[in-house]
Order: sequence, then structure tokens, then C-alpha cells
Amino acid sequence: MTNLRIGHGYDVHRLVEGRKLILGGVEIPWERGLLGHSDADVLTHAVMDALSGAARLGDIGRLFPDTDPAYAGISSLKLLAEVGRLLRERGYGVVNIDATLLAQAPKVGPHRQKMAENMAAALGIGPEQVNIKATTEEGLGFTGVGAGMAAHAVVLLEKTE
Repeated sequence: MTNLRIGHGYDVHRLVEGRKLILGGVEIPWERGLLGHSDADVLTHAVMDALSGAARLGDIGRLFPDTDPAYAGISSLKLLAEVGRLLRERGYGVVNIDATLLAQAPKVGPHRQKMAENMAAALGIGPEQVNIKATTEEGLGFTGVGAGMAAHAVVLLEKTE
């Protein structure tokens, strides 16, 4: 059996008024935020799905169901830390994370380093192991017209035990 596992994660949330915009654990000033049961951090959710998929933990809907009031409004970084604990419990270490945010606006470039640092801290890894990218979709689709945001993430885990 190989010691390496790859996981892919994808998440999407609708943009609405009256919510804070949280991405990678960073509150970004914007007129709308993402709708969801937790803080709806689409970027962190994609990373959690990639990590849980690589370790065969299922997905975040199974780990943190939106029917459970315990997760209402919770910081996704707290959920990411729990995923990290589950990974360590099963003998996995994170080699690297590569995540892409799909959003027409706002610009997130100035916040990317802090996002990487937040996710790394939640997982107990170095920020150099986390890469955050962002792209628009040239005005196409739901992200292009500003109706929502999506994110993809790819991770590599290594069995350490």
C-alpha cells in the first residue's frame, strides 16, 4: 500500500446581503457575504472536503451536518482544526494544499497570505504547505455574474504511522 493519498474538494455558496464575507478565515470587507449554516467559508470548506476525501473520512456534510445546531455560525477554521485532528488520529500528515477560489469580486490577493497562515495554523502545519489562488470566470456562470463563489482544493497526504 502506498503512503500517499490525494484528495479533491469542491464547494459553492450563494452571495447574500446581511452576511460577513469570510474566506480562509479572513473577514473581507464586502457588501455581501456567503450564505450557509456555518460561516460559509467556501475556501476552507473545499480544503476540508479534499482532506477528508483523501483520508476516506467522507465529506464535511457527514462530519459536520447542517442539521446540527452546534455548527450554526461556527468558524470554519474550528471545523478545519477538527479535520486535522481526525487526520492525525488516523496517522496522516498534510504534505501540501493547493486551493483555488472562483469569484468575480472582491479581489482577494491582499488576503491570500493570511488565508494560508490561518489554514496552516488550524492544521498545525507550516504556511508554506498551503497555496491559495483566485480567479474570475470572465463574467460567465454564477460566479461570473456575482451570484456566488466556488472553490476547488487538491491536497496530498502522507501516512506517517
